[in-house]
Amino acid sequence: MLQTLTVLIYPLILIGVGIWRSRRVRTHADFMVAGRSVPAWMLAGTLICTWVGSGTLFGGAGLAFRSGFSALWFSIGAWFGLVAVFLMAPRVRALEQYTVPDLLEKRYGPMSRLLGTCAILVAYTAIAAYQFRGGGWILTIVTDGAISPEAGMLLTAAAIVLFTAVSGMMSIVSVDVVNGLIITIAIVLALPLVISGGGGVEDVFGRLDPAMLTPTGGHRALWIVGVALPTFLFLFGESGMYQKFFSARDARTARRSVIGMLMGIMIIETSIALLAMSGRSLYPELATGTNAVGRAASETVILHLARHGVPELLGAALLAAAVAIVLSTGSTMLLVASSNVSRDLYERFIRPDATEARKLTVQRISVLVLALVGILLLTRFESVLTMALYAYSVIGAALTPALVAAFTWKRVTAQGAAACLFGGLGTIVGLAALGSMGMDLSLAIGGTVFDFSSSDYVVVPGVLVSVTLLIVVSLLTPPTDPVVREAFLPDRRASPARD
Repeated sequence: MLQTLTVLIYPLILIGVGIWRSRRVRTHADFMVAGRSVPAWMLAGTLICTWVGSGTLFGGAGLAFRSGFSALWFSIGAWFGLVAVFLMAPRVRALEQYTVPDLLEKRYGPMSRLLGTCAILVAYTAIAAYQFRGGGWILTIVTDGAISPEAGMLLTAAAIVLFTAVSGMMSIVSVDVVNGLIITIAIVLALPLVISGGGGVEDVFGRLDPAMLTPTGGHRALWIVGVALPTFLFLFGESGMYQKFFSARDARTARRSVIGMLMGIMIIETSIALLAMSGRSLYPELATGTNAVGRAASETVILHLARHGVPELLGAALLAAAVAIVLSTGSTMLLVASSNVSRDLYERFIRPDATEARKLTVQRISVLVLALVGILLLTRFESVLTMALYAYSVIGAALTPALVAAFTWKRVTAQGAAACLFGGLGTIVGLAALGSMGMDLSLAIGGTVFDFSSSDYVVVPGVLVSVTLLIVVSLLTPPTDPVVREAFLPDRRASPARD
């Protein structure tokens, strides 16, 4: 009963906080970037909550349950990406924009803004959607099927839409500090209790296949690349992270928040992987069974441990963490996508003279419309991990090369960036569509067959096409005006700007 009440009441508390914070929203900028007033500790908390979503809670945990320690490559790609983002964060914040397409237009022009917006809408609507599915699973499992997966999904979607539409970034940043603490404490406390309850480290992990305890898990190098590359590339193009950098008080705050984000996600994602592996040892029947939602039980191993593997109070905290993960990530993804609609499409191309009230109205309506589109998208994917990898691949192949080049390569041009964005997006979507129609796009390499239309490997051809177009087209077109690129690549001989 305690666990059920936690899952039902906690979202209501978060929505209440959102309504209370909505009093501070006066302008469209307040809604999108919280008035550029967020301190480093709050920014780190909200960045952690944005990254650790249903893709980690269900997809990543399910992968660790099946593959063992090698599943961490799904996370390690992002960890390496954050090291580079640490260097980029101050320059991103110093540009004082609102969205990633703002950056693209400032460096490359309106066509790149439009193409970047399309890529973000495709990917972020999908990411928001599988938060709805994850929330539905939570409600079904804790109520023992009294709430169906479909009804739970709709309830979750309604809660996320309401929370996001009320006050945007103001709400998200405010509640994510608490959410981040709950997620970290619950998961870190659950791990030793589950292991000790199973007889200790030697007993729990000794019952697993030895291959599950190795870094590769018996997989070939291309599998590791296929799992790690989407998260590595997605991290560089993660629009929610950039939008939150724009919310920081200053450039130094943005950089400091990256340190907290890196430490937080390393602890949380490693703990979730070890929890899932412990679940494989203690509940091996989940490998072949299904759960209350009719899905493979391995994807909901963390929820199973919350209900059966830890004391009830800690289980309630773990379920509250699961709810926090779903609501926080879902709301951020909807906020980013709706910001693209209101600012990068409506304000930029349709009504440049729109009032603040009109822009806020358009964004709030967009939150609802995008949520409905996301629900329709859910019918096209079998698992959370598959949906996550496709979404990450869209951003990683289309958006990331153009963004990274903006801050690192003086010779990149507007034409090269547009070709990169179009080629990356077109390759990922095209290969996925051809694969869904039954076309065989597999290739045998070293005796192993790799299907390059599948979510595991589609990022590889996507990146090859986009990066090739970026380089070739840039070299074949006139260089960018030095004045335009100066904001992204300042002359090192000049005195460094103070924060």
